[in-house]
This record gives sequence, C-alpha cells and structure tokens, in this order.
Amino acid sequence: QVQLVESGGGLVQPGGSLKLVCTASGRAFNTYTVGWFRQAPGKEREFVAALRSTNSNPYYTDSVKGRFTCSRDNAKNTVYLQMNNLKPEDTAVYYCAAGSRIILSSLRQPDAYDYWGQGTQVTVSY
Repeated sequence: QVQLVESGGGLVQPGGSLKLVCTASGRAFNTYTVGWFRQAPGKEREFVAALRSTNSNPYYTDSVKGRFTCSRDNAKNTVYLQMNNLKPEDTAVYYCAAGSRIILSSLRQPDAYDYWGQGTQVTVSY
C-alpha cells in the first residue's frame, strides 16, 4: 500500500514557475513507476509526465516538453515536477500517481496506476 500527498500548487502568472512535490509513504516506493496527471474543468484526466523506477529518462506529453522536468529522490520517497514557463492552458488539478506493474505502452494511461494523491490546484493567470 502506498499513500501519496501532493503539494506546491498555487496561482502563478503566465511565464512563471512552480514546483510540485509528491511525498509517498509505504514500502518499496523506489520500485514503483510514478506519474503526473492533470485534469482541467470539463476535461478528462491527461498524462503529463512519468518516471520509471529503473529508467532515468522521464517521459512527457508533447505540450510540456522543454518546460516541465520530472525527477525523483528515492531516499526521500519524493517525486518532483518542476514547471517553468507556465501557460494558462496548464491550469488544472495536478495528481501524482504510482504503479508497480506498468508496461511502457501503458505509461500514459491513468488506469495503469494503482495509487493516487488528492491533487493540487495549479492556476496560471494574470
């Protein structure tokens, strides 16, 4: 069992930055694939980024490549999402997720993940 808690959301102007933090409790978190998803009002939950336990190269959706960076510190059971050059279309509730048996082709599918945090609101606006 894994519990996830996100923090770091808030209101930021376009072009600004935020760093989301996902702290996990539970055993063997370092063996889990971790992902970030977001959901805007009236839209489906969408994949943002993911990082596998055994692969140092993160995966990103195209719209955030070059602006967002996903990283993890297994010693601290923590995952980060550094978001730079934020745009109004990045506004959403951001969720951290974790799963233990996720194949590469399912990395972007919310249903592949077993555990979810409660979400943190990110609003990009003047």
